[in-house]
Amino acid sequence: MSLGSFIRKQFIDILQWNEDRDGVLAWRHPMQDFEIQYGASLTVRESQMAVFVNEGKVADVFGPGMYKLTTQTLPVLTYLKNWDKLFESPFKSDVIFFSTRLQLGRRWGTAQPVTLRDAEFGMVRLRAFGVYSYQITDPGKFYREISGTRDVYTVDDLEAQLRNMVVAAMTTALGGSKVPFLDIAGNQGLMSQSISEQLAPVFDRYGVKLDNFTVENVSLPEELQKALDTRISMGMAGDLGKFTQYQTATSIPLAAQNEGGIAGIGAGLAAGAALGQTMAAGLGVGQGQAQPAAAPVDPVARLQQLKDLLDKGLITAADYDSAKAEVLKKLTS
Repeated sequence: MSLGSFIRKQFIDILQWNEDRDGVLAWRHPMQDFEIQYGASLTVRESQMAVFVNEGKVADVFGPGMYKLTTQTLPVLTYLKNWDKLFESPFKSDVIFFSTRLQLGRRWGTAQPVTLRDAEFGMVRLRAFGVYSYQITDPGKFYREISGTRDVYTVDDLEAQLRNMVVAAMTTALGGSKVPFLDIAGNQGLMSQSISEQLAPVFDRYGVKLDNFTVENVSLPEELQKALDTRISMGMAGDLGKFTQYQTATSIPLAAQNEGGIAGIGAGLAAGAALGQTMAAGLGVGQGQAQPAAAPVDPVARLQQLKDLLDKGLITAADYDSAKAEVLKKLTS
C-alpha cells in the first residue's frame, strides 16, 4: 500500500450509538471502507451493551462505560495479525450495539380463536389478550440466535417471533389447566404466572429476559358469547315454578286496575301456570324431572284467597264481589 493511499484511508477513533431511532434493539456501527484506530474510544451508555465480532465470531462484550481499544481492554486483538508484535495499526472488526432497555407494554393476542375442550361447555373456542415486557440481557446469545449480520434489528422484527411463542404457551396453558371457562376470570393471575414460568427459559435461550407477562382477557367469539348470555338469562330465572308464582303475585294488583278487574284474570293465571309447568317439564327443572300437572282449583280455597286479598287491601270490594260471583257461578253451572 502506498503512503498516499494509507493516508487517504478513513479511520474510526470514536465508536458510539446515540439511539436516534425508536424501536431499535441492535445496530451495527457502519464499517464499510473504515478501520478502527488502535486506541480508539468506545462509549457504551447506560441501557446499552456492545459486542465485538471478529471473523464472524463474538470476540468480546462491553457493558456501560468508556474504553480505549487496546490489547489490554480487548484481549482478542492479540490474536489478530501483527498485534502479537504490538504493531499499532488500524484493524477491522464488526461492532454491534444492543439496547438493554425494558420494552414495556408489548401487546400479544390470539389471531384466531383457540379450540379447547371445556369441562362445562364441551368444545369451545377462546380468544386471549394481554401485555408483556422484556429486555436483552445477553447480547452475545441474541447476536448468535436472532439478529445475526443484519445492520439493524428492531422490536417489530423480534416480536413477530415472540408472539408466536407466547400464543403457543397460552394454548398449552389453557388446554392443560382444565379450568372451566366460567372460572378463568378468577384465575387469570395464576394463569399469567404459570405462562410466565413456561416462557422464561424460552426467552432466555435467545438472550432475552421476560420481565412481566399478564393475561388481561379471555373471551369467547361473538356467536358463542351470545349463546352463553342466553344460558345465563335462563339460569337467572331459577326455579320456573317459583318464578311463575312470583309473576302471579305481582300481576294481581295490576290486573285489579284493568278493565274487567280481578274476575277477568282467572283464565290468564291458569294459562300462565300451565305455561310455566310446561316449560319446567321441558327443561327438567328441579331434580331433572318434569313437574306434576296442576291440581284442580278448590273453590273454597279460591274464595279464601280472594277474602285475604280483600282484607289486605290488594283488591276492592267490587272486585271481590265480582270474582266471588264468578267462582259461585262455576259451582252451579
